[in-house]
Amino acid sequence: MTQEEACEALGVRKQTLYAYVSRGQIEVRWDPDHTSRKLYRASDISMLTKKRDLGRARKNIAASTMAWGEPIINTHISTIVRGRLYYRGKDALHLAAAATLEEAAQLLWSSDEPPCFRAFAPLKIDGPANARVYASMGMAAASCSHSGSAPDIAGMHAEAAELVGRLASGFVALRSDEGPLHLRIARAWRAARHAELLRQTLVLLADQELTSSSFAARVAASTGASLGACMLAGLAAFSGPLHGDAIARVYGLLDDAQRDGVEQTVRSRLGGSASLPGFGHELYPQGDPRAAYLLSMLKPSETTSELIRCVDHLTGKQPAIDVALAALVEHCQLQRDAAFALFAIARSVGWAAHSIEQMTGGSLLRPRAHYVGPAVD
Repeated sequence: MTQEEACEALGVRKQTLYAYVSRGQIEVRWDPDHTSRKLYRASDISMLTKKRDLGRARKNIAASTMAWGEPIINTHISTIVRGRLYYRGKDALHLAAAATLEEAAQLLWSSDEPPCFRAFAPLKIDGPANARVYASMGMAAASCSHSGSAPDIAGMHAEAAELVGRLASGFVALRSDEGPLHLRIARAWRAARHAELLRQTLVLLADQELTSSSFAARVAASTGASLGACMLAGLAAFSGPLHGDAIARVYGLLDDAQRDGVEQTVRSRLGGSASLPGFGHELYPQGDPRAAYLLSMLKPSETTSELIRCVDHLTGKQPAIDVALAALVEHCQLQRDAAFALFAIARSVGWAAHSIEQMTGGSLLRPRAHYVGPAVD
């Protein structure tokens, strides 16, 4: 926004706008088309107006924290700053260029060395891979706990590595413990030529600040639950269609676009009650950098490419990570459920990081509810 547009949007004078800039609340840069004019970041101004409109009533402030609102938990693990994701101060995109998931875990867990994610024989039960994973993590949740004594950080890291290995083995038929996890997954999926792409994807998905699943893991950790129970809580929250299983809704959109035509599908959804899953992200108003990174590393299908262009033209929204995952699955010729598996395996590293941090430095997470039911006698 220009200075005039920013002042009008905020309803303030220039001096107040300068104060916001000096406090770091609004990013400013020179306009590349007008060397004597500055531009003010629209997303920063939008956030300030949202806070102002919310007001300062205690119950409004509390409610706002639960839906993309103010930060409520201190963490050293990851953050999003100016539309970029950082793991302990390191740009996640830069890490994805060379690091393995094991090295990302070492950073996120602040451990002395990269963990080894061992292979485990999956439980022999009927049902899809998700059922095997839940059963395996449930067994782990019931068999171990670090509560009631001084935290053993090294022991927690070893247990976390075992849990990530168990979860990965439930999704993928890992045949050995040799080599980094992305290579073993690539071999199991007969996608060895795409191993580097899988490696980058796993690193990019390892964590993303306080997601719903990470918060669920932290809530469990705050009660003294076992690390396995915390990971299971994270997986349960992750499984919802508004989080980790959003990929299923993206596949539905792609199927509609393939059948009915891209522009007709997009316009129909924009004009009706249906949504455009996989596009736009509250924390990345300029576009999800993880998605942009992955899409630059592969060639999306014609339908996916046309869909991205059409949504951009009609709405200005950019693809989020779920669209990039769908494109990756197409590019690597994997089964569709591989997207959820990759995401869950990667994010289990983040659940472990958040659980350990909560166990070692946090307190009981127990918010209050705002009662709106029938009057009390």
